[in-house]
Order: sequence, then C-alpha cells, then structure tokens
Amino acid sequence: MSTISKKICLVGDYGVGKTSLIRRFVDRQFSDKYLSTVGVKISRKIVDLIDVNPENKKELQLLIWDIEGSNKFKAIASTYFQGAKGAIIVADVTQQDTLTSISNHIQNFLAVNAQASIVIALNKSDLIETEYLEKIRQMYQFDNNNVLSTYVTSAKTGKNVDEMFQLLSHSLL
Repeated sequence: MSTISKKICLVGDYGVGKTSLIRRFVDRQFSDKYLSTVGVKISRKIVDLIDVNPENKKELQLLIWDIEGSNKFKAIASTYFQGAKGAIIVADVTQQDTLTSISNHIQNFLAVNAQASIVIALNKSDLIETEYLEKIRQMYQFDNNNVLSTYVTSAKTGKNVDEMFQLLSHSLL
C-alpha cells in the first residue's frame, strides 16, 4: 500500500475554530481553552481511503496547515497557500462577519491554487438552535466548481468533522 502526501489549508477569520477542528480530527480532542495560532501550525494525519474495491485501499497523509486568521496576517497568508491541493474555509455560525468573509477566503485561496478543492465548514453549530442550521447551510452553498460542499460542523461535538475531511481527502486523489 502506498502513502501519498497532500497539503491542505484551514483558512478563516480569527476565532472561528480552525485549530479546534484540526485537534478534533487529528487528536480526537476538544478544549474550551482558546489558543490563538501565530503564523502557521502544521499537523499530520494519515487517512485511509477505501475504494469500491477493498484491494485499492490507499493511505493519504494530510499535511494540515492551520493558518492564522488575524487581519494583519492576511497580506502574507497567500504565501502559505502555495502548493496546497485543498482547503477548508471555516466560519463561525454565531458571527455573521465571519460568514460574510467566506467568499473572500475562497477567492484568495483560489488565486494561488486555481485547481484546488474547497470544503466550507460552518463551525460552532452546537451554539445554534438546530432548526436554523439547515437554513444557514443553504445560504452558504457556493456555485463554484472548486467548492465541493458546505458542512455544518462542531469541533466540540465532532459533528461532520470526519465527514468533511474525508470528502476533501477523496477529492485530492
């Protein structure tokens, strides 16, 4: 079985939960303590990709770049996007301004990686009433060939975290 490595970036405004989503996916943990990412933090995770034929099993090593979300950093963030094959654009469903920023994050990422795949994570869904979540998700569907899907996620509960990373992983091969 061969292992393939691919770089992906988690991109979004300050405090949307990028680091928490990575920690949930990589380490199966969640912490309420807020730790601001300075610059970039790189994590690794091996993902088993099983084809229709089990003999075609592949391992994908994700190199997950957690990119700082502060405004002062945005000018140089694009240099960290280089070589990435995919991105998860993260917004906080409780903060409208972070939802409004999604389109800009998509544009900025695709300006560097025009062929990359993108998944949208509407994070912190555990803080919103369930009946509103589907409406919010539908509002943030993007008619763009690069955007694979929009997920309502929660790093705290784990809701849709594995699913979105799996979808992005499959698209990278």
